[in-house]
Amino acid sequence: MRWKSEPELVEVPEPTPGPAQVVVRIGGAGACHSDLHLMDEFEPGTLPWNPPFTLGHENAGWVHALGDGVTHLAVGQPVAVYGAWGCGFCARCRVGVDAYCENPAEAPVPSGGGGLGLDGGMSEYELVPDARHVVALPEGLDPADAAPLTDAGLTPYHAIRRSRHRLVPGSTAVVIGVGGLGHVGVQILKATTATRVIAVDTRAEALELAQKYGADLTVLSGDTAAEQIREATGGLGADLVLDFVGADATLRLGALAARMVSDLTIVGIAGGTLPVSFFGIPYEMSVTTTYWGSRPELVEVLDLGARGLVRPQTTRFALEDALSAYRQMREKTLLGRAVIVP
Repeated sequence: MRWKSEPELVEVPEPTPGPAQVVVRIGGAGACHSDLHLMDEFEPGTLPWNPPFTLGHENAGWVHALGDGVTHLAVGQPVAVYGAWGCGFCARCRVGVDAYCENPAEAPVPSGGGGLGLDGGMSEYELVPDARHVVALPEGLDPADAAPLTDAGLTPYHAIRRSRHRLVPGSTAVVIGVGGLGHVGVQILKATTATRVIAVDTRAEALELAQKYGADLTVLSGDTAAEQIREATGGLGADLVLDFVGADATLRLGALAARMVSDLTIVGIAGGTLPVSFFGIPYEMSVTTTYWGSRPELVEVLDLGARGLVRPQTTRFALEDALSAYRQMREKTLLGRAVIVP
């Protein structure tokens, strides 16, 4: 793979684990929209790492081989892979938030992980450089179902959890973009909070998916979307806006639809900007970005998955058909998440 190119299916050697490492036999690897940014948009130097590497940063499977010193896992055990690989020693990594590693120069790959700079899970096997990134699956959760929870579940879960103090009875959360992450975000809001959920998308079929998973109201994105949200909230606006797109138009919508003393959380990386000025946004509206989530949060998300409270809608593809999955994602004809099953 090169920047601005289609990925290729190639033969690679089976990895061998070194000390403290684990090889996972992949049972499912999620195809993420951020992979399209790697293929279509990023130039050399945009990120602190470069191709070639195997795609796939949402991975689950079974322990295949253990390196010396790994004692808490067993060969054949079903596991998920925490995807952000930090240094392991800084204050953030020591509490399991490798996504915010503050010592990236000592990480296996700065600000990345398997499928993001190092070889990921769109292969029969993935080498995980530290056993702490391998999390046991709860009973009853198949690896192909668990794989998208490691990002499409963990990312919205973290974004929602940081605002849970706002999501009390009588509150409203708006989900902009009911795609691979957004439709899981709707489920997490319904499973873990008392808030009312309003889903916004440009596609009628995406809004039907949001309704299927419990959205209390759906709004077709357009010039009147902010007005409809305000009407539905008695003129107050939303306590939390989750923007899973991140374009100029969706950020503007988020600011128009938000309540005073609220959060606008930008999850999508479409490259939009939001002008911020004293009178330009509601009083005490916090604008933040989030990236992935923590390892302890992943354990919580997997528990929700095992209990059937959060289950991404998935379409499975064989490894040789992975390009078809990405093509459908580009064309916006794929609902939910694509999972590659080697």
